[in-house]
Parts: sequence; C-alpha cells; structure tokens
Amino acid sequence: MIQLARLPRLVATDLDGTVVRSDESVSPRTMAALKRLAASGVILVGATGRGPRLLDLCRNDVPSADFLVMAQGAFVYECRYDDTVVELADRSVDGSVLHEALRLIEAEVGPLRAIAEPADPDRALTGDPMPDWPWTAVRLETAPRDVAFTGPMVKGYFVSDSFTGPELLVAAQDVVDPGLVTVTESGVGMLEVCPVGVTKAAGIQVVLDKFGIDWSDVLVFGDATNDLSMIKAAGHSVAMPNGHPWVQAAASEIAPAGNNDDGVAQYVEELLELL
Repeated sequence: MIQLARLPRLVATDLDGTVVRSDESVSPRTMAALKRLAASGVILVGATGRGPRLLDLCRNDVPSADFLVMAQGAFVYECRYDDTVVELADRSVDGSVLHEALRLIEAEVGPLRAIAEPADPDRALTGDPMPDWPWTAVRLETAPRDVAFTGPMVKGYFVSDSFTGPELLVAAQDVVDPGLVTVTESGVGMLEVCPVGVTKAAGIQVVLDKFGIDWSDVLVFGDATNDLSMIKAAGHSVAMPNGHPWVQAAASEIAPAGNNDDGVAQYVEELLELL
C-alpha cells in the first residue's frame, strides 16, 4: 500500500537501476505508466548521472519526461514541446580542478584509473585505460592525464581496484574540500567528481523554481547514492528494493518491486488508481 495522500505536482525518477532494467531497456509497462502520469498533469523529470552527450538516449528511455536533469544535476533540459530541447542549466569544472581532486584522493587511497568528460561534445572522454567502462555508447580515448584533464569538463570518473564505489566516495569526502568539487557515485563502482554544488536536487531545483513548486509537492524514485540529495529533499521518496542501503534508509518507503520487475510502474499505477 503506497503512503501518499495526494498526487504530487512533480515526479522525478532516476533512470539506471530505477526505471532502466539490467538489459539497458525500459519496459513498455513502465513507459505507459510514466506517460499516464504525465498526462494527469504531473510534471515528470528524468534525473540521471549520464552526461549531456547521452541526451538522445535519455529521451528514448523516458519519452514522456518534461525535463531531464543530467550529469548529476549539472545540465537541465526542457523537453516539453514537439521535438525541441531547451537548455536551462549548464555547469562545468576546469580539468585542472579535477586533476587536483584526483591527486588528493590518490594520496589517500592509492592509484586510481581516471577519465575526464569534456564539456565540448566533439572531444572524446579521455584519460587512463578503462577496460570495464559500462557505457559502450560513449567513446573513450587514452591519453596522459595532463592532456586529458585540460579545459572545461562535465565531470571526472575515478575507479579503484581496491575500493568499491561507495567506499571510494567515503574516502574522497574525507580528503576533498566540498568547495573544490562535489563527489558522488552512481552504483557502478565509479567515483564521479562534479562541479561544486552539482547534485540531482540542485538540478531539480531549477525546474521547481520555474514553476514555483515546493519540495513538499515532489515525489522521487531512486536507487543509488547519487540519488540521496533528491531522496532527502523530496516531500515523499521511494527507494528501489535493489537500491543501496543508504538510499533505502533515507527514503519514505520502498517500491513494490525492483527495476527489472517494473517497480516504478507498479507504484505509479497504484498511485493513479487511488488518487
């Protein structure tokens, strides 16, 4: 039984691990449920760690989304009208800042593999060899770090052979000043190093400000530690049963099923029937 008493004005959902299944697809049932939700007048936001060069993929995964919050909140796009996309926010960080954060973290935990994602979409993601890179649609190039971490960046990806993503996050938070960069992780074993103040909650705030909506009127779905900012800020939050324990502990309730079994769709269907 869901615990919401009324329909929220805005619903934000994470993508990977939440509505996107392990085979990287979104089920017809989930797409239909989100479409019904948007048709009911609720503003629908997709919130993801994926960088802006995956905008088309995100639009395909949640075609009914009115807005997309990407790169952990650094980029916000309005996708509400026909096929046009309007950029509402664009945050970047200089590569030298990411390089300094990398130096501090490696001094704490030992050698890392590191990739930089340039803000310029014509530049490939570049850095150390990354054999287990999870996003095959994104091209990587190997280059020395003093070349890779040059110019405006969306974010950096740091991987340890000795620490899990959450363990690396805890270690990084101990040694990196939050006034330098924001660190997070998306549940795929990588530390993501972003511009100062960039979180999914900050990206969603751009949409809330546009419509004068308070967080008390927001429902969010998420699974990984990069979802914690919006899980904690929302008036009501739903963690996936396949999600990280930190997220489950912070959420208002747990979805009825995981991402591979249409947990978000089941919740939304029941919500629409009750309200």
